Amino acid sequence: MAFERFVETGRVAVVSDGPNKGKLVSIVDVIDQTRVLIDGPETNVPRSQIRLNQLHLTKFRIKYPFTASTRVVRKAWKEGEVVEKFSKTVWAQKMAAKEKRATLTDFDRFKLRRARSRRNKIRTYTFFALKKAASRNGTLFGKKKMAKGGDKPNPKKVKVVKPKKAVK
Repeated sequence: MAFERFVETGRVAVVSDGPNKGKLVSIVDVIDQTRVLIDGPETNVPRSQIRLNQLHLTKFRIKYPFTASTRVVRKAWKEGEVVEKFSKTVWAQKMAAKEKRATLTDFDRFKLRRARSRRNKIRTYTFFALKKAASRNGTLFGKKKMAKGGDKPNPKKVKVVKPKKAVK
């Protein structure tokens, strides 16, 4: 099936524009092709009509009859644990991170810049150390190669151990 998120009663959506921007709402009824009736009992969004181009539909849907009262919507919302499920999604985490970045002070931005710089220096140092080690053992370009000179020991580096004289 091509589409999975339909405009239907019970569909949970995020308001993308207006005074309730970023809040979760549920579609209560479809008014016409471009407008729907929404209600957000747990997110403090009053029941009102909104244009569909001001909504982003989510994958969540709660079950209740169309044109249900706010009390019924609130009960279905709590039973469906909509806020908890949505807060676990990547979408919600990105929204929270964006909001957090917007509230950073000048000093916080400075600390963040310094931390990123330190992290990147550590990452670069580690990368080149690993690259150097891979180059030495011959695994830099995939398969392991034989070191130059074969696996014969170098006679200059072999230490000869002389036996000790026995004391009589």
